[in-house]
Amino acid sequence: MNLAAADLGQLLQLLPVQRAGAALLLAAVGLPVVGVVIVGLDIMPVRFAMMHVALLGIAVGLLTGLDPMLCALVACALAGGAVAPLARTPDGLSGAMGLLMSLAIAAALLVLAVSGVNASGAFALLWGSILSVGNPDLWVLGSLAVAVPGLFWWRRRDLGLLLYDRELAISSGVRVDRLTLLLLVLVAVAVAGAIKLTGALLVDALTLLPALAARRLGASLTSITAWAVGIGFVVNATGFLVALRLDLPPGPVLVLTAGALVLAVHLVPERRISSWRTRASVSLPSSH
Repeated sequence: MNLAAADLGQLLQLLPVQRAGAALLLAAVGLPVVGVVIVGLDIMPVRFAMMHVALLGIAVGLLTGLDPMLCALVACALAGGAVAPLARTPDGLSGAMGLLMSLAIAAALLVLAVSGVNASGAFALLWGSILSVGNPDLWVLGSLAVAVPGLFWWRRRDLGLLLYDRELAISSGVRVDRLTLLLLVLVAVAVAGAIKLTGALLVDALTLLPALAARRLGASLTSITAWAVGIGFVVNATGFLVALRLDLPPGPVLVLTAGALVLAVHLVPERRISSWRTRASVSLPSSH
């Protein structure tokens, strides 16, 4: 069927299109908030590392006959938890992420070679296929849509301190190690969960880009989070509808839509975000 020639209303009545739209709306709630964490903790390499770990999980899934995407989710969650203790080291996560990327891709290629599984099939899953989204994918994205904003609301003071400054959070009594572990697991699961929507290389459209625009507009952690979710909704809905109408791949259209919005937001005069930092400092217990 030529999607360009089809009526958009008729396309939206198709079950795969409705599932894809629902997945993007659920993703707009949780994944941009994960992007706020990635930017706040300055853990950009984690995204790339988890993409490689996801490939390893997919390879194991193809070898064992289990659901490849489920294996990718589990592998990413375990990897996110495993690297959390390294966040408190002087070098942070950068070196560990490089090591994890190398080991994960090497192990994935070895598993594929030993098992005789077609490597192109594993890599194809990394390119994303939004119209093949199923109920398990919706459950994962729905869980993230509840868990991530819920965590931000429940532990907003601790998160504000941690994202502002780790040492400040520790001196304020925040259990940084436990909170960092939880955040890294959520980031890892979110990256794996978003792969099917945009492909591994374009996950930033759902996570990082809305957060970058939101940091420009928000004046506190709460407002930045709200902006990120709102921008996520606008980008996902607009990009998906444009992709359907013009019969284009959704992933690149989502990235270009989000990128255009980020560039437009940066034309707005920068607003100071000192209120977030001021709140973090004011909330410090007095030493006198």
